[in-house]
Amino acid sequence: MRRTMDATSPAPCSAAMAGTPLLTLLDVEKRFESGTVALSGLSLSVEAGSFVSLLGPSGCGKSTVLRLVAGLSKPSRGTIEWSNPTGTAVRAKPRLSYVFQEPTLMPWASVLANVMLPFRFSGVPEGEAREKARESLRTVGLEGFEDAYPRELSGGMKMRASLARALITQPEMMLLDEPFAALDEITRLKLTSDLAELWRTRRFTALFVTHSVFESVFLSQRVIVMAARPGRVFVNLPVDAPLERGGAFRTSQAYAESCRGASEALIGAMGK
Repeated sequence: MRRTMDATSPAPCSAAMAGTPLLTLLDVEKRFESGTVALSGLSLSVEAGSFVSLLGPSGCGKSTVLRLVAGLSKPSRGTIEWSNPTGTAVRAKPRLSYVFQEPTLMPWASVLANVMLPFRFSGVPEGEAREKARESLRTVGLEGFEDAYPRELSGGMKMRASLARALITQPEMMLLDEPFAALDEITRLKLTSDLAELWRTRRFTALFVTHSVFESVFLSQRVIVMAARPGRVFVNLPVDAPLERGGAFRTSQAYAESCRGASEALIGAMGK
């Protein structure tokens, strides 16, 4: 992926922010009208500038956590708190971007118009929005496809366009709900590497949902393994690895050991 650190790119988080919770969920429960309890007693924190994955079996409430964090749903019990980088005060929800499993592109609009969508009703001048959209597309490797339509793109290219749209607002936090699950293995490997590089250079806070042990370990600083319904934290696994992760990390002993630990934890969680 092409790296672009320009005036529109957020600065990396300072060392002072390391370990400072941006998001804290305390004893969260989510009970639907049908009576189904999706989450129960879930508590976790996400540090500012960190990359955290939620790993667990289908139905354990991973996507429900993202919806609660985004404000698309409300907890039945418990609290969701946002803190300033200094950790001194609770504040309003930061600027968020949400990347879904499906790219959710408007089929009748060009790639450029799709990426510009977040600015459509925000009062950003047309010329400025267009330039920021072009830069965002360059960042994810889609330069030259501004005038293409979604039907003309591969699955991987559609997801790149979705990432470009999510990045254009310079979010403080990105919520990613299995964005690579429907892609072939080669494309998936490439996009996970590109996402890791985007996070390393821009250092937004990321909360990433996945079923893949390998994907979670490659991308994350911490992997939260969730137990089956009702969803709750089963184990919190730190990933001790350098921020820059490429092909060498995928074949390293440290990666293999971390994957083994996450696999064992996942097996244990499925038995709970």
